[in-house]
Amino acid sequence: MKYLLPFILIISSFSQKENPRYLFYLHGQIVENQGADAHSEQFGNYEYNNIVNVFKKEDFNVISEVRPEKTVPMDYAEKVANQVKELIKSGVNPENITVVGASKGSLISMLVSTKLQNPDVNFVLLAACNDWNREHNDIKLCGRILSIYEETDTIGKSCVKIFSDADCELITKEIKLNTGLKHGMIFRPLPEWVQPTVDWARLK
Repeated sequence: MKYLLPFILIISSFSQKENPRYLFYLHGQIVENQGADAHSEQFGNYEYNNIVNVFKKEDFNVISEVRPEKTVPMDYAEKVANQVKELIKSGVNPENITVVGASKGSLISMLVSTKLQNPDVNFVLLAACNDWNREHNDIKLCGRILSIYEETDTIGKSCVKIFSDADCELITKEIKLNTGLKHGMIFRPLPEWVQPTVDWARLK
């Protein structure tokens, strides 16, 4: 319950529009380690604020924060799952809620999906899936799941195996990009992954 009060205050600050859509953005681990202005020698700046602002400009109520360093994925997934439940309890349609995760944020998103077991909530997994995540986490996805990964990435690959582990009947789509940016694909709001994410959140 300790997470609910600040979240309710966030909800109350949103403009009241007919049929509003909510988008949770869960960033990669480098932002956890370095903050919103994180920089990688290999991939450059992680444009956290730009990514959040792109989704705001698309008229989503964006819920995002810089996670504390060494965040435990399962604990944070419980926090986000409780926030999603609060939105639904307040009257928001589950299909108007999308959880977008990048890298470690994607692992957290998969755990949120596992906890919720709600077939109507949307998820977008960016550079999410690999054998380690599958073997070391009890992931049982449920919902509408879009996976986007970069062909040259050595960390985040196809989610097909994790899709197959689900007990829930999934609606899934997977997109393989060819940007050549490797894991740096998630560092900036590239149209190649932003537009499919927006379309998925709008049920297109």
